[in-house]
Amino acid sequence: MSTPLAFKVRESAVAGKGAFAIRPITKGERITEYTGERISHPEADTRYDDESMQEHHTFLFSVTSRTVIDASHGGNEARFINHSCDPNCETEIEKGRVYIFALRDIPAGEELHYDYAYERSGDETAEDERRYKCLCGSPTCRGSIMEPKATYLKRKRAEAAKGAAKQRSSAPARKK
Repeated sequence: MSTPLAFKVRESAVAGKGAFAIRPITKGERITEYTGERISHPEADTRYDDESMQEHHTFLFSVTSRTVIDASHGGNEARFINHSCDPNCETEIEKGRVYIFALRDIPAGEELHYDYAYERSGDETAEDERRYKCLCGSPTCRGSIMEPKATYLKRKRAEAAKGAAKQRSSAPARKK
């Protein structure tokens, strides 16, 4: 027996459609799974070419370096949960599946959001910033659905430190 949905899809002031709690949701509750067709990153790039799209809009969720879920193909209502820089939900990947959990108690009627935090490459242009503009309206809005720049810089420093440590550990030992 499946659990009934904790939310309903309807028009959203944030972006198009949104998911709204139809009952109180408790902190830590697993609300739903994000489902859809599992495809490769190259296939996702083929299906959704940002350069040719007038407005960025996809239902993609990156699961691993090899797998993306495309909720526009066989996906469920979870695809309508919008982004917010001050989210009330978060996503967790468990054994290749994506689940959405409540970060705090959510009253009935409140729109559900999680932080999309699109990974930055470091060479984003003003056009990219415009394309990935955030519309959440939160007082803490960073203006973009991409990960915060500080998170990107921290991730890059960690990757560089890990690479340097790996290089030191693989270097031949010096003879005395």
